[in-house]
Amino acid sequence: MGRIIAIDYGTKRTGIAVTDPLQIVPGGLTTVPTHTLMDFLSGYMAKEEVDIIVVGYALNMDGQESASMRQIHPFIGKLKKAFPDKRIELIDERFTSVLAQRTILKAGIRKMARRNKALVDEVSACIILESYMDSNRYRK
Repeated sequence: MGRIIAIDYGTKRTGIAVTDPLQIVPGGLTTVPTHTLMDFLSGYMAKEEVDIIVVGYALNMDGQESASMRQIHPFIGKLKKAFPDKRIELIDERFTSVLAQRTILKAGIRKMARRNKALVDEVSACIILESYMDSNRYRK
């Protein structure tokens, strides 16, 4: 069984979270500059077995795709081409940044560290991964 990796895609930075090999425990992995994302993923997947790639699906409050999907759709196309054997799933990412900021605040992270947008992106990816895992369990 391979890991599940979650991606909170952004135009500048991308947060990444991953499960353990048994797909039980999710955790933040890192944040990378988006222009290096495909290289990072290639290197990571060369070292670790990954079964599923979960990408945050950017929706507006009315359920329509947000403007950022114009960058996310081509990225998904690149994923499918680079990793044709991986299952790619989309999961609603509305409110993940707000939830990430609340989580960081509740964790007692100092004010200067809370300003670190990379940390917010990584925690957002973790929330996306947890949402996927919760919905996947529900479907079973």
